[in-house]
Amino acid sequence: MKTLTVRLGGMAEIRNRIAAASKKALAGQPVDVQPCLNFGSYEDMHRVLAPSRLAIVKTLAGQGALSIREVARRVGRDVQAVHRDVTTLINAGVIDRTESGVEFPYETIHFDFDVSAAA
Repeated sequence: MKTLTVRLGGMAEIRNRIAAASKKALAGQPVDVQPCLNFGSYEDMHRVLAPSRLAIVKTLAGQGALSIREVARRVGRDVQAVHRDVTTLINAGVIDRTESGVEFPYETIHFDFDVSAAA
């Protein structure tokens, strides 16, 4: 099963993960590579993966390429609004544009972060 992992964290966290993977590789140890999308904050993630856009991603999951018109039909929304949301998702690297339409090349999304109470 192909899964995209969504994480929250800044550049320091990304650098730490890259450094740890580099150490393993240099030591001859296997490095587990997983597709990952990083956002600097929950707010950044929510701007890209707002509920209406997440519905598009869920509709595309495991379906192969679909036309924007077909995506709009499946989510029950206006084609122009879906086109705007699809453009945002493409620009953020969440979905891909292909010759056949748009696709989310994964079957699932895993959100890997904690939410704690405000201080």
